[in-house]
Amino acid sequence: MEIWINPACSKCRSALSLLDAEGADYVVRRYLEDVPSEDEIRAVLERLGLEPWDITRTQEDDAKELGLRDWARDDASRDRWVKALAEHPRLIQRPIITAEDGTAVVGRSEEAVRDALSRG
Repeated sequence: MEIWINPACSKCRSALSLLDAEGADYVVRRYLEDVPSEDEIRAVLERLGLEPWDITRTQEDDAKELGLRDWARDDASRDRWVKALAEHPRLIQRPIITAEDGTAVVGRSEEAVRDALSRG
């Protein structure tokens, strides 16, 4: 299990606390320092069953500067979104937890973190 975190994020700290309390075996990835590649982002999106715009923090300054709210949300625009996430990792929603069964969750709630735990 791997968890992508920003240590300054309270949701990330809460997820880590819950994982620790449950004795989970996991690896921390500080994704602002160890920035995921476009291929890694695509792989996580596939595991999540989501599109890149679904995990984009559109309220961030970078999103506003890029004008993401006006970008198309369709198959033809998918690569553009993935590239933006790779170039501006602050835009990636967090924490993202990859489960041992090949799935992933955005662990913003205790329920989501427990869901990841239940997947092994």
